[in-house]
Amino acid sequence: MKKIPILLVLFSMLLVLVACSSKETVNEKTKKIALPKDIPTFVKESDFANIDWDKKAVKFGERGSILGNENKSGVIGADMPSLNGQKWMWHLWGVDDAELTVVGFHKESQTVHKILVNGWTIDVSGPNNGADSHAPSAVKIPKSGEWAILLYTNGKFFDTLVYDIKE
Repeated sequence: MKKIPILLVLFSMLLVLVACSSKETVNEKTKKIALPKDIPTFVKESDFANIDWDKKAVKFGERGSILGNENKSGVIGADMPSLNGQKWMWHLWGVDDAELTVVGFHKESQTVHKILVNGWTIDVSGPNNGADSHAPSAVKIPKSGEWAILLYTNGKFFDTLVYDIKE
């Protein structure tokens, strides 16, 4: 007779444990992304939900020196990404003179970062390396890991580049 209450207590504890762990999983999936206060207003939380982490940037161009999404966007200088400051040359196809806004999103921490050293936005100018427009910049990546670099032209979402940043 004492076995039934003990089994009932053990079953109840197991039920509570399972309920708590499944709640944590739901909370982790619905975790809200905090946008920096100074980020441009056209950048939305929903932009980060659409990142395809399997679509990694690839090498292309005449010498294979551009790393990105062929015939859309790419960077010279991102082929050896590190945590140190670097110079990156952005290349865009289908875009003429425009403002390019660059937003970094770190996958593991689910955090949004400004990676351009001089602000969120730079001006792009004429053709270069087969692209319709380009822009030089200085970048600083704050931590290692998988990054999605979201690109906006003239305030509209343009493309996402997925890079693995090493130390």
